[in-house]
Amino acid sequence: MRQEPTKLGATYLGDFTRFRVWSPAAQTVNVTIDDGREIRMDVDCDGFWQADVRAVSPGTLYSYHVDARGPFPDPASRFQPQGVHGPSAVIDPDAYIWTEGEWTGIALDETVIYELHIGTFTPEGTFAAAAAKLSQLAELGITAVELMPVADFPGNRNWGYDGVCLFSPARCYGTPDQMRDFVNRAHQLKLAVFLDVVYNHFGPDGAYHGIFSQHYYSKAHRSPWGDGLNFDGPLSGPVREFFAENAVRWLHEYRLDGLRLDATHAIVDESPVHFLAFLTQAVRNAFAGEGRTIHLIAEDHRNLARMVKPGPGWEGMNAVWADDLHHQIRRALAGDSDGYFQDFDGSIGSVVATAGQGWFYSGQYAPHFGGPRGSDPAGIAYERFVTCIQNHDQIGNRAFGDRLHHTIDLSAFRAATTLLLLLPETPLLFMGQEWAATSPFQFFTDHNEELGRLVTAGRRREFGQFKAFADPALRESIPDPQAISTFENSKLCWDERDREPHQSTLRFYRRLLGLRRTDRALRTAGTSPSLQIAAHDDSVVLLRRESGGERMLAVIRFLGAGSVKLQDSPLFQSPPDSPWRVGCTSEEDQFAADPSPPRIELPYVHFARPGAVLLFSAGKECV
Repeated sequence: MRQEPTKLGATYLGDFTRFRVWSPAAQTVNVTIDDGREIRMDVDCDGFWQADVRAVSPGTLYSYHVDARGPFPDPASRFQPQGVHGPSAVIDPDAYIWTEGEWTGIALDETVIYELHIGTFTPEGTFAAAAAKLSQLAELGITAVELMPVADFPGNRNWGYDGVCLFSPARCYGTPDQMRDFVNRAHQLKLAVFLDVVYNHFGPDGAYHGIFSQHYYSKAHRSPWGDGLNFDGPLSGPVREFFAENAVRWLHEYRLDGLRLDATHAIVDESPVHFLAFLTQAVRNAFAGEGRTIHLIAEDHRNLARMVKPGPGWEGMNAVWADDLHHQIRRALAGDSDGYFQDFDGSIGSVVATAGQGWFYSGQYAPHFGGPRGSDPAGIAYERFVTCIQNHDQIGNRAFGDRLHHTIDLSAFRAATTLLLLLPETPLLFMGQEWAATSPFQFFTDHNEELGRLVTAGRRREFGQFKAFADPALRESIPDPQAISTFENSKLCWDERDREPHQSTLRFYRRLLGLRRTDRALRTAGTSPSLQIAAHDDSVVLLRRESGGERMLAVIRFLGAGSVKLQDSPLFQSPPDSPWRVGCTSEEDQFAADPSPPRIELPYVHFARPGAVLLFSAGKECV
């Protein structure tokens, strides 16, 4: 039984359940139990109301009345079985029996992240169905699963960024214990589990926090999605504690291995200690001495070194999403030039510069950004940069949710994949990427009719700035977020993994991830990874890794056909007694449904199309 009850929500303590909620301006707060009892709560000097109620067992429903208004769900509810507008349920997280063994987490330099959305990862869209697929991710070579937000939201389908019950797994995905089953199964398979959490705004429907206290919202700041949160104004202390408790409870009660914090650039805090630094320290303090490895990862487009460099008042998180590599590759291979892609030229030189230092912008002026962007990444370990060629945003924020491989040839997609998975940065894959899934990932919601109309109109209006959608009639063809078909179209089709070209693409991902895990030249654990990367010409990248006396050289052609003469490149140099040997190519028959492997006559490689050739130290093979 928990010795030190959490501060908020309903805490089951055996003989009684403690209800605790913050409402500093209220005159009365009552808790109503589903057996008809209504209990007046007591208040302390900080505005926290509390009542210890006997004969309340797990599963009991309850709600609050504030100054005779209500009923309202608990802002710190652990479960909302009837939805975000219904009563809350008492949950005992300590009753779950974990069978994960001696799992304590995973080192960041061994992490390969697989981002997934529970509702569309499987046809069923549940924690249980997703748990049944985890063994296939482990076999693929994934080491960490990142869940898009699961905090409960209005309706039955949502990306998760409209969450309002931030302590409660969405009931459409399953129960709290079914989420624990998912994590337990992942740990049995030696997979870490990260959760995406949203601390920059509340969703637009079902956020009752303002009923309990208007101080949850900032009077000075707004977010791109509505009212900002109060991390630096009057009575901001309990608000900061609310979100810190949320983080700690996800990590403790569900034994998660880390959190990905959404859009941290939109968390505005002008106090001496930024909320992110406060949160990071709160998490470190909560788990000090437990021997667990917990990672906090920021999504932040500002390229700020302070996000991952500890220091007084600095955030000091473990890693940060670094999208510049995605933007350079998308510009290079698909030609995207609208919006933030205006700040990227997609040249091979820029791709190499980005890959070599973790992000591209390190203080230069960025026209679309509207000023200097970024800071010097020198001294930041490669694994602290989370890079990708696809993620939920970069697919789902496109008008039709099309993936990179829907736009470019698979040969070029394999070339981009080679770069991503052979770099020492922490790679992230988006669900279905490993088999070049046919399904899009579109933006979907299930709001009430009035709000839904606004969301649909807003979605189509935002694409008016793009040249391709200047015609209003064409904008009307953008999928309606409220339509059930938009959600259903975004579900993965697992059967296609057994058909071409998906089967060979899957083999290619398995091979590269296997190399990343087992080849000494690519291993980074406990070492400073050796990386040499250069633009050979305006279409070809050379990437060299070495460790423990073993070497690997990737020759990656992103565009067109042509011959590559390696002899004059410093990266091709090797000891006379250990010449390069050909390992494999991305375009041979086991990896390409329409094979067209390059002709290799070292030091020449003749490409018929985009692709990659992997060379190894003498005696090494691509296995």
